[in-house]
Amino acid sequence: MKISVVGTGYVGLVTGTCLAEAGNDVLCIDIDKDKVTKMENGEVPIYEPHLETYFERNIKSGRLHFSTKIEEGVAHGDIIFLALPTPEDEDGSADLSYVLGVANQIGDLIKDYKIVVSKSTVPLGTGERVKAALQAKTDVPFDVVSNPEFLREGFAVEDFMKPDRIVVGVESKRAKNAMGKLYKTFVRSGNPIVFMDIKSAELTKYAANAFLATKITYMNEIANYCEKVGANVDDVRMGMGLDERIGKRFLFPGIGYGGSCFPKDVKALHKSGKDAQHHFAILDSVIEVNEKQKTILFPKMEHHFEGNLKSKKITLWGLAFKPNTDDIREAPALYIIEKLLAAGAAVTAFDPEAMENVKAKLGDSIAFASSMMDAVKDADALLICTEWHAFRNPDFDKLKTTLKTPVIFDGRNIYNPKEMDSLGFSYYSIGR
Repeated sequence: MKISVVGTGYVGLVTGTCLAEAGNDVLCIDIDKDKVTKMENGEVPIYEPHLETYFERNIKSGRLHFSTKIEEGVAHGDIIFLALPTPEDEDGSADLSYVLGVANQIGDLIKDYKIVVSKSTVPLGTGERVKAALQAKTDVPFDVVSNPEFLREGFAVEDFMKPDRIVVGVESKRAKNAMGKLYKTFVRSGNPIVFMDIKSAELTKYAANAFLATKITYMNEIANYCEKVGANVDDVRMGMGLDERIGKRFLFPGIGYGGSCFPKDVKALHKSGKDAQHHFAILDSVIEVNEKQKTILFPKMEHHFEGNLKSKKITLWGLAFKPNTDDIREAPALYIIEKLLAAGAAVTAFDPEAMENVKAKLGDSIAFASSMMDAVKDADALLICTEWHAFRNPDFDKLKTTLKTPVIFDGRNIYNPKEMDSLGFSYYSIGR
């Protein structure tokens, strides 16, 4: 099938590359000329495990192409995916200007039947607005489809190639058949393609992300309570997770959720509720608790250093909002860095993938190290913000002697408190 993908961010590039891997002829469109040139030369603009292998293979096979011209994308694709940014607006709603802007362009350009698929995370009613934008510009028949993505950064290629479900919101049998044909190769093991109306598909993505964010936040609240009453959140988590109604995933406490999806989507669903005169009271708490959780370790740091962090060298391991990505959007590390700098601390950071993105954002306000051990040299404390595998089992003897003082603030609970105590570290974690 001939596919066009408008937008080559995390979602668009993974979508286009994986659809090409399945044998489709894919043209990816982006307005950034430099980015398109780099992709044409085989350079992957984001870090995502396994993406580079598929990317290079499909460029060589002639199934994956790139352009800056939307007219080429409209002419090429029988199915046109919109994988465009929907950033958070000032009032918490999703900014649809990119999505609707491209819909207007497509309306001016289509000459035969097209299926326009919203892959972006968009609030209820966006499909209707896209349809209206197209209808205002053309009499050519088309269908609008909602096909939300459920890709985990760090596992996005795996999730796309082997999805646990595919959700498709459609209005016509023609669009349903085309989307079923496109995706049938990805569900050969029997996982379902779930067809529904467009509004339900739009809400499914928001509902799923908000639920997962709520689960994380609830566990963080339990962890904070554990500290006050002397319970161990690791034991509580294990006892809860063995209940099949609850499950083991998303029960790990820490310094809050971040990334491109959960913060934005929770706020957008909350705002959509307000617009419909529905108060999502539970999301009020999720948003409030997560904001506090991002810097929950800072008071412990102040207490340890007796209220004086000025000129203390604090090393951060981890800048990305989660492992296996270079994405720093809403990363808790950025919030605690802001607190540390305001308190007069000197910050040195190391992350396997995200340092260039943080440099672009923070400049020379913090220092960056070439390795995790270089980062801790003569540091007064180590702060762990991202649970990269490389951080899970360091040479603790070397770590202890490299640090100026053997102090660790663990925002992801990756070490055992008793073991750290026996090794001679002052060790602070969450809920233990």
